[in-house]
Amino acid sequence: ITITEVAKAAYAPMGPLTDKFGVGLEASGSYSANPPSHPNGAHVCELEVDPETGAVTVDRYFVVDDLGRVLNPLIVRGQIHGGVVQGLGQALLEHQIYDRQSGHLVSGSFMDYGMPRADTMPNVESELEEVPCKTNPLGVKGIGESGTIGAPPTVINALIDALAPLGVDRIDMPATPLRVWEAISRARSSAPAQTAA
Repeated sequence: ITITEVAKAAYAPMGPLTDKFGVGLEASGSYSANPPSHPNGAHVCELEVDPETGAVTVDRYFVVDDLGRVLNPLIVRGQIHGGVVQGLGQALLEHQIYDRQSGHLVSGSFMDYGMPRADTMPNVESELEEVPCKTNPLGVKGIGESGTIGAPPTVINALIDALAPLGVDRIDMPATPLRVWEAISRARSSAPAQTAA
């Protein structure tokens, strides 16, 4: 059959080609992927809490990542820094607030929506460990969302650690000053009264 005949037959729905070849196309194939590469890392957060206001200040933030071979360290550090800041925003600031009566979004503008700003974020110190991946020719593992994934649990765990002496053992994200203050107040009110000897 020629290309011209195929083109002409294509305009006739289920025309003469179905008589010659039947209906449908079929193909089969297989693909064997290399084992996945897994980047890994560790995050450490040092923070302070004002127990009278619930304000949380992140003083220092450290990240160490094994990303395999790093092709562009400047871009990688920027990705880590941006991801950590996004994670800090998730852990401490960002949430949507709706009016209980009307259901309207109250925090719908940048004036009302709590989010990270350069003047409130800590310097993010990062170290890159280059352990080449053996499953691809470049030895890369990728950076992706490591900052964003690692930051929220790191910050919340540091916060719980800081609040543990006050009796706080959990707090929901975002840990806004109000939520932190409420958690401290609840813990203080449920603590057994101390009697003087």
